[in-house]
Amino acid sequence: MPADIYVSRIAPHFWEEPVISGKNGTAAVFFTGCTLDCIYCQNSEISQQNQGHKTTAEEIARKLDKLICSGCETVSFITPTHYIYAVQEVIRLLKPTVPVVFNTSGYERAEVLRGLEGYVDIYLPDFKYADNRLAQEYSGVGDYFEVADKAIAEMVRQTGKPEYNGSVLKSGTVVRNLVLPNHTKNSIAVIEHLSEKYGDEIIFSLMGQYIPHGKATAHPKLNRKITKREYQKVLTAFENSRLDGFCQELSSADEKYIPNWDF
Repeated sequence: MPADIYVSRIAPHFWEEPVISGKNGTAAVFFTGCTLDCIYCQNSEISQQNQGHKTTAEEIARKLDKLICSGCETVSFITPTHYIYAVQEVIRLLKPTVPVVFNTSGYERAEVLRGLEGYVDIYLPDFKYADNRLAQEYSGVGDYFEVADKAIAEMVRQTGKPEYNGSVLKSGTVVRNLVLPNHTKNSIAVIEHLSEKYGDEIIFSLMGQYIPHGKATAHPKLNRKITKREYQKVLTAFENSRLDGFCQELSSADEKYIPNWDF
């Protein structure tokens, strides 16, 4: 992406975890571009094809202020890492009265995240892979586990244990894992690692929304949704762990939950 700020959507978003969306949604900024190149990305139009429009920090702050005034309960910056300076500027201009969420793939440098201390209340990273071979094949990076592990440790250091304001998260780190077809062992390994390292210091979100998209539709292991049996295996591991959090129903694997990229 260029130095100019490109976004693909600024609007209320209702389909994040309940502690982030609340009843009235999160004021979500979907930035164009991404730090990864996942072959199954549901948002590939904006993450890889770079569809979006040029804007400014002032314009983003103005639109977010309107959304907060309309009742949105948090502000979410989605795939924002490559625009970290813009995010800082938006937050300085906005002076948000609701928690700020940094929604990321997990593939972050800890030293970059340290620049967000004091700006971000809630981190919402993925922990996609315990197996770097899968990370290389599916997302184009061979060091995902080590990088994401250090990044999440920095996020937890900044936020501490989850704290709530009513039913909405006030601060904390929520770690997601998307279950991929044919790869339940990967998700179970992620759960075991997070459980051992963090326990109740984080919130875990197990995601069953996988839909074949983009290049994945032609991949022999990724060209279908996950089965009930696959999801139950991972869900059982989650239930037997020290982690607390959320799990999606398999009905979430539906294209109607993918935002409309109206730019």
